[in-house]
Amino acid sequence: MTNLPLPMLSLIALIPIAIVMLFLVVLRWPAKKAMPLAYGVTVIIAFVVWSTPIGQISAASIHGLVTAVNLLFIVFGAILLLNTLKACGDIHAIRQGFVDISPDRRVQAVIIAWLFGSFIEGAAGFGAPAAIAAPLLVAIGFPAMAAVVVALIIQSTPVSFGAVGTPILVGVNTGLSGQPEVLALVESLGMSYETYLKVIGVSVATFHGIVGTFVPLVMVALMTKYFGKNRSFREGLAIWKYALFAGLAFTLPSNLLARLLGPEFPSLLGALIGLCLVVPATKAGLFQPKKNWSFPDEGEWESEWKGELQVDSHDHESKVSGAHLFKAWSPYLIVACLLVITRTVKPVKAFITSDSMTVGWADIFGSGISTKSQPLYLPGFIFLVTVVLCYAIFRMNGDQIKRSLRESGNTLLGAASALVFAVPMVQVFINSKSDQLAQMPIVLADGISSLFGSLWPLVAPTVGGIGAFIAGSNTISNMLFSFFQFSMAQKIGATESVVVALQAVGGAAGNMICVHNVVFASATVGLLGKEGSVIRKTLLPMLGYSLFAGGLGLLYMNGFGANVGTVVVLLFTCLLVWLIAQGVKAEKDELASSSDT
Repeated sequence: MTNLPLPMLSLIALIPIAIVMLFLVVLRWPAKKAMPLAYGVTVIIAFVVWSTPIGQISAASIHGLVTAVNLLFIVFGAILLLNTLKACGDIHAIRQGFVDISPDRRVQAVIIAWLFGSFIEGAAGFGAPAAIAAPLLVAIGFPAMAAVVVALIIQSTPVSFGAVGTPILVGVNTGLSGQPEVLALVESLGMSYETYLKVIGVSVATFHGIVGTFVPLVMVALMTKYFGKNRSFREGLAIWKYALFAGLAFTLPSNLLARLLGPEFPSLLGALIGLCLVVPATKAGLFQPKKNWSFPDEGEWESEWKGELQVDSHDHESKVSGAHLFKAWSPYLIVACLLVITRTVKPVKAFITSDSMTVGWADIFGSGISTKSQPLYLPGFIFLVTVVLCYAIFRMNGDQIKRSLRESGNTLLGAASALVFAVPMVQVFINSKSDQLAQMPIVLADGISSLFGSLWPLVAPTVGGIGAFIAGSNTISNMLFSFFQFSMAQKIGATESVVVALQAVGGAAGNMICVHNVVFASATVGLLGKEGSVIRKTLLPMLGYSLFAGGLGLLYMNGFGANVGTVVVLLFTCLLVWLIAQGVKAEKDELASSSDT
C-alpha cells in the first residue's frame, strides 16, 4: 500500500486525527473511551499501510506509557497541593485575597490564568500552568469547565518560550541543526547558527506580541458567553481597556526580552513584569468598569460545568491579614521559586537531570526509540516537596493528610485511564516512519503543502498547531516540522526564519486543544469525561490565533496590496475593532446601569 499517491496517503494519515475529533469532540465520548479507539486505529494504519515494524510500534507505545506516567506524576502533585490547602483550610484565604484585589471574575481570570499562568509556563512548561491555574480558579469559585477553558486559552502566547525557552532551544534547534541547507543559508547571511536561532526567536516574539495582546480580551469574552447568566460576549468585552492593558503588560516586555536576552526569558520574566504592573493597577481601580461581573449562583450552573473537585465557597473569611495571606500563598510561591531554580541555576539543573538521576531505556527493541524519566526535574516532584513543607507550615494532622491523599489518588485513577492510551497513540503516530514512508505527520504536512503553494505562510501556523494537537507539545511539533517549514519557505521564495517562526507560533496555539493538555487540565478539577466539550470551546480561538498569525506572515512576505495576506489581516483587524467597539458600548451600558442603581 506504500505505492499509494500522496493525496491518498495524506488522507489516511489524517484518520487518527479525524477519529479523535469525531468521537471526542463531535460525539463527545469521554477520552477514556475515545483514545483507546484512536490508539487501535493508529496502530493498524502504522502496521498495515506504513509497514512500520511491530517492534517499532511497541517501542513507541512503551515510550508513550513512560511519558503518560510522567504526566500523571505532575497531575497527582498539582491536585495533592490543592487538596492539601483545602484540608488545612487556607484555600479560603487565597480566595478572599483575590476578592480583595477585585471581586470581578473577569479580572481574576486575567490575573490568574493569563499572567500567573504565563509565569508558570515560562518556568516549567509540561502543562504545569493548567495544572496550577485551573484548580486555583475552581478554589476561588469558578465552575470547573470555565477554569479549564480559560487556563487552556492562555496556553498559546507564552508557550513558545515556555520551560525557559525549550520549544525554541530544543524543538526548533533539533529540527534545524546539522541540516546542510540551513548551514549554507546561515553562512550566506554572515551569522552564526546561534544568532540565526535567536533571529527566529525574535520573529516568534513579534507574531505572539501582535496576536497575543488580544488573548485576555478573547478569553474573558468567551468566558462570559459560555458561562455567564446572560450568555453574552459583550459582558466580557466590557473590560476591553483592562484586558488590552494586561495583554500589553506581558507581550511588550516579552518581545523586548526576546530581542535582548534570547528565548529563555520572554515568558518567565515578561509575565513577572506583567504581574508587577497589573496587580497594583487593579488594586488602584485602573482600566476597570464600575460594575463587577460574576458567574450565576452555583445552583444555576449546568451539570456540564461542574467537576468533582469541590471547595466550600460559603466558608470564607471576611478579612484576611497580610501575614495570613502570605502564609496561604506560600506554597505557590515555593513552587514558583523551585521551578525557577531548577530551570535556571545550571549546577542544580545539571544534577537533577544527570544520568544518575535519570531512569531510561535506550534503543527499545532495537528500534532507535528511547525513553527516559527524570523524576526530580518534573514539576510533580516540586509539587510533592511543597506539599511536605505544607504539612509543617500549616501544622496538619494525620486525618487532614490522609484525606488529601485519598482525594488526589481517586482523581489520578480517572486521568490514568485516558492518558495511558492518548500518549502511546501520539507516539505511534509520530514514530511511524518506515523504509518506504516518512512518519505520518510529515506525509500529512506534505499533502497539505501541495494544496497551498505560495500561500503556505498562511497555513504554516495551522500545521504547527496540528503537530501540537497530535504530539501534545510545542517542542515536539517544532522538532517534527521546523525543517519541513524551512524547506517549504525555500521552495516558494519566502524568508525561512519567518516561516519557521510561524511554525513555532502555531505549535504554541495548538496547546489550547491538544488532547494531553485537555485531559491533564480536566483531571486536576475532576472534569474527566467532558474533554470533547472543552475542545469545542477552545478550537475557535486556536484557529483564530493560527490564521491571524498566518495572515501576518503572508503580509510580511507580500507586503500591503491586493493579496490574500492583506485581506486576512484586514479581516482580523476589522473583527478586533468591532469587538472593542462592542466593549465600549457594553462599558457605557454598565456605567449607565450602575448610575441608575
